[in-house]
Amino acid sequence: MRTGGFDTWVRQFEDERERRHAQGDPDWAGGAALHRAVWASVQRFQVGEDGDGANLVGKADAAGDADYARAVRLFVAEEQNHARLLARLLDAGGMPTLNGHWSDTVFVRSRRLMGLRLELLVLMIAEVVALRYYRALRDGAGDALTSDVAGRILADEERHVPFHCLRLHTSLAELPRPVRRPVMVLWQVLLLAASLVVTVDHGRALRRLGLGHWNFLADVMGSSRAVVAAVLSPRADTWPTVD
Repeated sequence: MRTGGFDTWVRQFEDERERRHAQGDPDWAGGAALHRAVWASVQRFQVGEDGDGANLVGKADAAGDADYARAVRLFVAEEQNHARLLARLLDAGGMPTLNGHWSDTVFVRSRRLMGLRLELLVLMIAEVVALRYYRALRDGAGDALTSDVAGRILADEERHVPFHCLRLHTSLAELPRPVRRPVMVLWQVLLLAASLVVTVDHGRALRRLGLGHWNFLADVMGSSRAVVAAVLSPRADTWPTVD
């Protein structure tokens, strides 16, 4: 996990932006072929990645840390690039994007009702689920273009989780010590509930990608333990890597 202040994260996000620019886009001309259940799943995730991030940026600005606010803008730009990559992937397979999906509407509205700390806790639910989903898409799609796109997004998500952990670590340190662990336990309960929704909504796609419902749930909850340890750890240099 990358440690240090948010100036370190600004540099990392900027370095990644330059690396992506030098790398260029995947080879869209080759097209993509996926089972219809996987296409439907990708369409829903594309909706979830799409958004201007204005609400999160506004809360980051209000937090009073210029480096953090800059890093959040760079994070939002990466999420918007994910939406673009998935939209191009859908187009390469002759599939349309969706105008919206109920799960994304519920998720976004719940986040916007909250302050920065609670918004990040909700956002982290989506990020941890995304880690396992994009790994399954990368490894189980059986399509070169899809694997390339999923691998690029996964690499970003693996950086996003520790980035948010750093801010949550600082934010939860402002709470009384006896409250901190119960907050993260509640977060794990909500993560489990969200993961169960994903297994229902994306179950056919997960099976096509070679991932059973229970394995998906077990992997997501396994990742959550590293997040909890990272957020609650008293020393940043002891934080584990989040897979």
